[in-house]
Amino acid sequence: MTERTLQQLKTAETEKISHLDYFNIGISVDCVILGYDEKELKVLLIKSDMQEFSGLYSLLGDFIKPDEDLEAASYRVLKERTGLDDVFLEQVKAFGNITRHPSGRVITIAYYSLIDVRNHKLQLDLNELHWHPVNEIKKLAFDHKQILDTCLGRLRQQVMEHPVIFNLLPEKFSLRELQKLYQAILGVELDRRNFRKKISIKDWLLDIDEMEVNVPHRPGKLYTLKKQYRNKAAKNVVLQMA
Repeated sequence: MTERTLQQLKTAETEKISHLDYFNIGISVDCVILGYDEKELKVLLIKSDMQEFSGLYSLLGDFIKPDEDLEAASYRVLKERTGLDDVFLEQVKAFGNITRHPSGRVITIAYYSLIDVRNHKLQLDLNELHWHPVNEIKKLAFDHKQILDTCLGRLRQQVMEHPVIFNLLPEKFSLRELQKLYQAILGVELDRRNFRKKISIKDWLLDIDEMEVNVPHRPGKLYTLKKQYRNKAAKNVVLQMA
């Protein structure tokens, strides 16, 4: 490389000086934690602590620290806000509308997870943190309703093609429970016979030769997700949302 070529190259410092505004953009993470309880699909929300959104709930989020990478930030937010540290988070996409944050330009990276509410008890009680049925949510702080809807939309596109929702169920479950979960996610009633036929064709389930007990209806067979699909369900890896 010639001396003239070297003189034409810019340094990191001159790049920063000439584009100072570009280095003053905030970056945050927001976590969409979905669970299934009482026959409803729910999302974990917290009361917003910003005056501009007084009375509204928001997703779990925070700014990324200067010395923190994206993934570490998402798990820190989850741990600080809920006490949960054994939940896998999958990156969804970036949201960067210019007016999405009242304090200035902030780009957020959304993460999501599907968890079994019964096996993940919240350890903290902060700003009215609790589960909300997704079909009752009309408005959230920032653009969090859009973020939530984006995750739900992609999930609904994938549920009949990939075994991604079994984290929302106990290890053993009946086809009745499974159908109710699908109905809660899709927001529609499903024909019992057609649903069972489609699930059977997928060959995801293992009949464990057990029956339901202490149920108010005729006991049904119990199933579990086949071993070869468990890791995929646990990490949600088949939902390529990014």
